[in-house]
Order: sequence, then structure tokens, then C-alpha cells
Amino acid sequence: AGGRAEARTADVGDTAAVEALVAAVVAAHGRVDHLVNNAGITRDGLLMRMKEEDWDAVLRVNLKGAFAFSRAVLRTMIAARYGRIVNIASIAGQMGNAGQTNYAASKAAVIALAKSLAREVGSRDITVNAVAPGFIATAMTDALPEEIKAAYLAAIPLKKFGLPKDVSSAVQFLLSEEAAYITGQVVAVNGGLYM
Repeated sequence: AGGRAEARTADVGDTAAVEALVAAVVAAHGRVDHLVNNAGITRDGLLMRMKEEDWDAVLRVNLKGAFAFSRAVLRTMIAARYGRIVNIASIAGQMGNAGQTNYAASKAAVIALAKSLAREVGSRDITVNAVAPGFIATAMTDALPEEIKAAYLAAIPLKKFGLPKDVSSAVQFLLSEEAAYITGQVVAVNGGLYM
């Protein structure tokens, strides 16, 4: 909406790469006001059969990435005495999900990261929150078997799947001045599937 966007890439699990990216952004723009930790992957499987590298890969991207970016932007946010950080969690991190122990653990951890960091930096007018999406209609969920989608739909009180804009609207709100007195919270965007 009238702003300017710029794309930059880094391996979120590589703290040196993350720090270099943030340093380049600060050099170009002076500071970082908003951070959305949105990187996430899955490597689903039952825990008893899960490969250690699948466990590690999910935690490296989903949790270590949020840690690395949050730590990298804090110096500029603290100096500015302003900042907004939003971690994208998941309903799986709140209620668990069979076959996703690694993913659910990583998403529960980014919720705990948000809550703990909110306590650390709140006095500097930096808010830290999480958004926990439920079943969101995407190309990935469209590929699920119809019986699985029907079972989820039956369990959702609103009787519909969420849209990506439902998640982005929650994030946009948490980044706004209207949310200046909200920190350490988890905004559930799940149609009531988990209350």
C-alpha cells in the first residue's frame, strides 16, 4: 500500500548469513522496525521411524531461524526503542499432531520464544507475538486426500478453511500501532479448531 519492497535471501539456519543479511538491511535502510519469522518446513513421519536429520532440519529452519533473525535485529530495535516481531507458529504447536512431532515441537518452541523474548525486550517498546494458523487453504493442503480435508472441516466450528489473507491480516495487525499494547500473545487463526 504505497510502500517499497525489497527481496533478500539467506539460509535462516546459518546465523552468520542471517547476521550479514540484517547488517546489509540496516546499512541500506538505517534500522529494522518489523520482523516476521515465517520460514518453516516439514519432514513428517512417526517419531519411531523419524530420521535424526529430519528432526534436525525442521528445528534448524523453524526454531533456529527465528532465534537467529530475532537476535540479529534486536540491537537496532533496542537502539530505536521500537520494534515488532511476529513468529509464525502453528496450531500443531498448541495441540500436537500425529506424524509431526518435530514440526509441532518447533512451533511450540517459537511460541515460547515469543513469550520469553517479549518479557526481555518489552521495556524498550518492542513487542513480540506469535500467530498460530490452523488449516489454511493452500496448494499444499489442496493436495490432501478428500477424506482428510472432510474430517478437518467437520471439526472446525466455522465450517470452512482459512485463507492466507486471514493469516496475513493477523500479522499486519500485530505489526501495527493498534497492537502497541499487545505482547507475548498467540493469535490463533484456526476457525475455532483449537480453543
